[in-house]
Amino acid sequence: MIEQKAIFAYQDRQRIIFGNEECLYVKPHPALQDYISNYTLTFPTKETISEEYTVIPHGCGTLIFALENQNFSSRLFGPATKAARVGDQAATFDQLFIVEFQPAGLYPFLGFKQDDLTDQLFSFELVQAKLNRAILELLETAESVQALIFGVDQLFLRAILQECPPELTASAKQIIRQSGNSSLKELSDAVFYSERHLTRLFNEYLGMSSKTFSRLVRVNRTIRLLNQPEGELTKVYEAAGYYDFSHFNRDFKRITGNTPQAYRRKMSDFYSEIAKF
Repeated sequence: MIEQKAIFAYQDRQRIIFGNEECLYVKPHPALQDYISNYTLTFPTKETISEEYTVIPHGCGTLIFALENQNFSSRLFGPATKAARVGDQAATFDQLFIVEFQPAGLYPFLGFKQDDLTDQLFSFELVQAKLNRAILELLETAESVQALIFGVDQLFLRAILQECPPELTASAKQIIRQSGNSSLKELSDAVFYSERHLTRLFNEYLGMSSKTFSRLVRVNRTIRLLNQPEGELTKVYEAAGYYDFSHFNRDFKRITGNTPQAYRRKMSDFYSEIAKF
């Protein structure tokens, strides 16, 4: 089992996205980066995570292994379209190991329709029992962060069941590249498939429509801009492609549960995944 001080012993600097004495964000193996955004190892406390701590959705699944009373348990959050307040529970755990997936990145490890999982919480044991048991065993036996990360990489590399259709992958990448400003017709024209076909693929493999995913990408783009000290509201929504503040405000509140002004006032209470998009 990993101790908190082991964070400082992790030496693969090229894979570290962010790290301090309480947490470590690490890139997965290069062959997994189309599926997994990052691994996070953290030792939460009530001082570092407020009860209001809220995760902003990216349209992606998240797998969480939590240590409490010397026992690990696992939970799978399906593709997320709604903000989730997690602070009141997260701070009660001694350790968290989190796998954050890329858009449509969860499907290859499960092999079934993702719209059945959207905004739902499941026991990972129920949907991928073999992989769940293997990761739990690794978390209990690994003596270093290096051993943990290497082991998790190998387990996920062996667990890939099925790839997503290339037209879906290309369409999702175009939405991200265009910061959420691509219409379904533009996507259809770019990949030479019908709008109806793409709509079915987005729901099946990503868990939501292209319109919903585009809105998530767009709002997360504005959040990155708002996080910058010089990010004035007018410049932020214009840079993200919004033509008026009311539309921006409506989308922002729909995704985060707060207005842009309220978000800026309590920015530390929000988590917007740092490696995705």
